[in-house]
Amino acid sequence: MGSMSTVEELVARSNRLGADPKNTNYAGGNTSAKGAATDPVTGQPVELLWVKGSGGDLGALTESGLAVLRLDRLRSLVDVYPGVEREDEMVAAFDYCLHGKGGAAPSIDTAMHGLVDADHVDHLHPDAGIAFATAADGEALTKECFGDDVVWVPWRRPGFQLGLDIAAVKQANPQAIGCILGGHGITAWGRTSEECERHSLSIIERAAAYIAEKGAADPFGAPLEGYVALPEEERRTRAARLAPVIRGLASTDKPQVGHFTDSDVVLDFLASERHPELAALGTSCPDHFLRTKVRPMVLDLPATAPVEDTVARLEELHAAYRADYAAYYERHATPESPAMRGADPAIVLVPGVGMFSFGANKQTARVAGEFYVNAINVMRGAEAISTYSPIEENEKFRIEYWSLEEAKLQRMPKPKPLQSRIAFVTGAASGIGKAIATRLAAEGACVVIADLDLGKAQAAAADIGGADVAVGVAADVSDGEAVAAALREAVLAFGGVDLVVNNAGLSLSKSLLETTERDWDLQHDVMAKGSFLVARESARIMIEQEMGGDIVYISSKNSIFAGPNNIAYGATKADQAHQVRLLAAELGPHQIRVNGINPDGVVRGSGIFAGGWGASRAAVYGVPEEELGAYYAQRTLLKREVLPEHVANAVFALCGGDLTHTTGLHVPVDAGVAAAFLR
Repeated sequence: MGSMSTVEELVARSNRLGADPKNTNYAGGNTSAKGAATDPVTGQPVELLWVKGSGGDLGALTESGLAVLRLDRLRSLVDVYPGVEREDEMVAAFDYCLHGKGGAAPSIDTAMHGLVDADHVDHLHPDAGIAFATAADGEALTKECFGDDVVWVPWRRPGFQLGLDIAAVKQANPQAIGCILGGHGITAWGRTSEECERHSLSIIERAAAYIAEKGAADPFGAPLEGYVALPEEERRTRAARLAPVIRGLASTDKPQVGHFTDSDVVLDFLASERHPELAALGTSCPDHFLRTKVRPMVLDLPATAPVEDTVARLEELHAAYRADYAAYYERHATPESPAMRGADPAIVLVPGVGMFSFGANKQTARVAGEFYVNAINVMRGAEAISTYSPIEENEKFRIEYWSLEEAKLQRMPKPKPLQSRIAFVTGAASGIGKAIATRLAAEGACVVIADLDLGKAQAAAADIGGADVAVGVAADVSDGEAVAAALREAVLAFGGVDLVVNNAGLSLSKSLLETTERDWDLQHDVMAKGSFLVARESARIMIEQEMGGDIVYISSKNSIFAGPNNIAYGATKADQAHQVRLLAAELGPHQIRVNGINPDGVVRGSGIFAGGWGASRAAVYGVPEEELGAYYAQRTLLKREVLPEHVANAVFALCGGDLTHTTGLHVPVDAGVAAAFLR
């Protein structure tokens, strides 16, 4: 096997470092390599810098995620650098240093990598390293732990001047393998990729070993009476009860998706007496507070407090948090500052229960929670060896409302129509339900696939996307407790529910005299009773969220059309159709819209038809089963067959944002069956 190229080495090193959370957090840090390539214009060698571009994650970095710059031009920027007061202008100058198309957009840390005189550079955010960086006497501790191997660099906002600072440190300390960046993270370098990685890991491991050996045993203080973690089942039940309330509060400015974490790291922190004061200090590393805001919202009641008292206190704390955040903005904003982006918390800590984190989508919410776990680890390490001392509040504001950060936000893709909405679809492992779930996910929703068969539900969710997009849960919709349990899982997965599709169904095609009592009960239990149970439980969640919502019933043209040998199915579909009208009237004051869809026979892709209904209906109409779809199409006005995707389209039409003032409507998706016209 031939030797790896410079770029291949860089990508491999980045992936190894990024794969271990002890080295850096998600999307945190960047890596680089310098080397020669041939300039296609001159045919002469040219020195290049390959550096991780803006955004992305080291663990999943590929060559396309690298920015590629000419080193001579990048270093020439030193001669035109206007000074720290105007250093933001240098980011635009990076574009004039790109080689060819340049690859990914250069990040703010590009100067650090280009100006440091080393062929390979790593900049990382390890918890152990940030513990030193945020310790009150971090400089002295760095000297004690590392001697002359690692040099302290005082806090400076990421940018061109920080690159110059680190380059000067490297030049003045030829023996050094890296540095601790005050309030921020670490940077290491090496002559080879292997040496650079070894130096990065050495700094991280030595910092962690020092904390373990020298650190205090209980840096968060003694246990706080009444704040111990609840037993797991009780804890998660309470989390599911509180999640919709907390999500609604966190969505005051704009809808958010939630993530719940009850790891030992979080629970132990919240059970300790010093957690309120430490949480109030906020996070420090820029990667942390950009995702978690400067500080979390912390409930100051034990987990055993009555739920009603907890909800009332959360509402009080949320109002106080919003006022405090607005005051923070007013203290530091200048006429040039971007408008305040929102005053709701991104992290809510509930002692004895866990942490709720929020974002515009599930990944953002999950990553925010991961970053706060990093922050807890940093606080533990800093308090173990010193005193946790994050950067000043005004510095946090300068980064949170940095014009470069605002520009990055403005470059983000326009949100999809259903972004931040959480859908719960019953009978969604196949057929119409899966088509609906697939369409909703494609339009930006987080989707819970609820089905009688858990394995099939999970497989369908995997087909649609990873756990940040879709999850599968078991749900016997005819069982009230099973429905409640399925919706608890939905709430724990995504924070709440906004869009419910009552799709679960089955059918037995029999005449009146052949229909048994069991046949009747089974169909009414699944569709009439099941829809009622799902609507009731999901409406409770929506009302607690105070964010409105949608409930859609997949009824049938048979709710109106009187066909032969269809007494049980037709009657239960009529029941569902009237539930739509009744619930639209009742739930309207809560801004919950209830609508229905009346498909004609969906043969292809339908679980009901594949399960025997198709053969029965074909026999009734005297056609071969394989021609049933075509038969149905020919009896319609449009002469078109109805497919699962057509029903999914109608669900999106009702919930996608254009029909905001429509409720109590039944939409026919039957290609035109005159006998089923509403009148």
